[in-house]
Amino acid sequence: MATKTKASEAKIAVLKGKEAEDCVLEYIKKMNRPFGAVDVSANLKGAVPKAATQKIMVALAERGDLVQKTYGKTTFFVANQANLEDMPSEKLAALEAEVKRIGEENKSLGAEVKSIGAELARLKSTPTDKEVAVEIERATAAVHKARAHLEPLRAGTPLISAEETAQLDAEWTKWRNEWVRRRKVFKTLWSLATDALAPQEATDLAEDLGIEYDTPEHGVLERGELCAAGSVLGKRRR
Repeated sequence: MATKTKASEAKIAVLKGKEAEDCVLEYIKKMNRPFGAVDVSANLKGAVPKAATQKIMVALAERGDLVQKTYGKTTFFVANQANLEDMPSEKLAALEAEVKRIGEENKSLGAEVKSIGAELARLKSTPTDKEVAVEIERATAAVHKARAHLEPLRAGTPLISAEETAQLDAEWTKWRNEWVRRRKVFKTLWSLATDALAPQEATDLAEDLGIEYDTPEHGVLERGELCAAGSVLGKRRR
């Protein structure tokens, strides 16, 4: 690969004299921006050596074809703008019109990109066919289950008789009253047993004995409709 590169470089003819001068001036005019001698020589692929490029550019500046500017230790050369051909007003107007047209196209394309982006975001948030199938299956199962629950009502079948309701009410009252009685007995005995103990010692003893107190859920239940006076199962509550 190195051999091929060297061979390619060897094929570039080194310009001298007027040819070199015309090449440098033509390049700088064409690019119409500041250059240093090193950059011009490199961009010309070595057709004009760096040392020769520097001399040519200085000579062109002295002749008025280029303008020489020095910034610190660096020297730049740019085409003399006074020697450049003025752009006809018609061509300038055409360029301005083209710039305006391209600007409108960019604006339109920007709006289109925004719209497509919104559509893409919507499509990404839309369930896939597989996900829709799963949701349909779940909804269908829920509908079948609900219909199965409604069948006895549609057939006029009584879900529970008055006698069964009365029996449930009696059982509820019986066992709730038993629970209230036992809780009262426990509180009395536990108070006597732990009266001489510190609160922490009483707590530790309850944990050692595996005693379970009413949870907050029990308190909510006691204050709820199920235990309220006048409820179906709580109407005999003391």
